[in-house]
Amino acid sequence: MKKTVEEHAARFSKIAADYDESQDSDEYKACASLVVNHADPGPDDVVLDLGTGTGAIALALAPNAKRVVGRDISEGMMEQAKQKAEKQRIENVEFGRGSFREPDYDGEVDVVVSNFAMHHLSDDEKREAIEVISGLGPQKFVLGDVMFFGEPDPEEPFYSPEVDDPSTVGHLVDCLTDAGFALTAVERVHDQVGVLVAERFGVDSDADSESAA
Repeated sequence: MKKTVEEHAARFSKIAADYDESQDSDEYKACASLVVNHADPGPDDVVLDLGTGTGAIALALAPNAKRVVGRDISEGMMEQAKQKAEKQRIENVEFGRGSFREPDYDGEVDVVVSNFAMHHLSDDEKREAIEVISGLGPQKFVLGDVMFFGEPDPEEPFYSPEVDDPSTVGHLVDCLTDAGFALTAVERVHDQVGVLVAERFGVDSDADSESAA
């Protein structure tokens, strides 16, 4: 991580009021839409949105989910999310402080999502974060983010090198598979933007078998 958690939190709180308006690129919009579509929670599903920001993904998923929990390090961003939830009269969503490696959540979770947030972590920190996510027991993890499908063009970075630390798709895939996930979809939005869908199969059936035994 090129900045401390506190530095990132302060930076995002400072820009929180104008954040939604600033995220107007076609790539960002396409990425967010793919994350929502792939998450596809059912009425009995609990969703955890890490790096929830102003709650765009969390609020989009809430109408179809049982419950959505948003976690972020920026109080300013979460305040925007809470205001939006209240304005839209969405009651099955909650926001609280938490990070990728310390989400401060130990409840039931079926789907974990994250959009345009994990790229602030280093490669090793991403691996640790994905292990933490796996430990929460979700059946599905949908990650939309800045990631390198090839060698990035230094003249046209889709990120800010001074604060961002994107990984290659290969590294993210290795982290996900090492944590027990199977990759079920790879969506290439841009040479430096994509969505990865990782799922775990047979967990429930194995538990049922053990119960039957």
